[in-house]
Amino acid sequence: MDLSQIVRHVLIDYHLPLTGDHGVVHWARVLENGLKLAEHNGASPLVVSLFAVLHDCRRLNENHDPEHGPRAGQLALELQGHFFQLASDELNRLRRACDGHTHERFHPEITIQTCWDADRLDLGRVGILPVAKYLGTPLAKSDEMIKWAHGRATMRYVPGFVRHEWGLLHDFA
Repeated sequence: MDLSQIVRHVLIDYHLPLTGDHGVVHWARVLENGLKLAEHNGASPLVVSLFAVLHDCRRLNENHDPEHGPRAGQLALELQGHFFQLASDELNRLRRACDGHTHERFHPEITIQTCWDADRLDLGRVGILPVAKYLGTPLAKSDEMIKWAHGRATMRYVPGFVRHEWGLLHDFA
C-alpha cells in the first residue's frame, strides 16, 4: 500500500487548508501517534494508517461537520480494492473508527480505540490538552505520551514524511 498515493488521491476533493486544524499536518501527526500506540498494543498498523489519512479528509469545514466521519468511512469502502485491500473485518474496523471518531468515547476493539486515541492526542492543535480519562489505551493515557503528543501538536510540528514521501508543503517553513 502506498499511503502517499492515497493522500494525493483524497486531496483531489479536499477543499480545506492543508495546514488547517484538520488538514494533512494533523493527519500526519495522527499517523505517528497511532503507529506509536499500535507498536505497543497490537492494533493493526494498516488500519491505523488508513484512519489517519481518511478520518478528516471529507470535512466540509473546520468547525461543525458531524457527518464527515461517515463520509470518510464511505470513502474507505470506495478505495478498497483500488488503493488497498483489507480483509472484511479490517475494513469494518476502519469504517467504524471513521464513523465514530468525533462522538464516541470508547470502543472495546483495540484498533478502533487506538485510532480514536491517536486523533485525540493531537487536540493541542486547537488548544486542548488531552486528558487521560478520555483516552482508552494504556500508553495513550500515560503522562509521557500525552506530553510528547501535546508538545508536537501545540508546536504544529510537521513530520518530515509530509514533504519527502507525500510530496506536500515544500513551500512552508
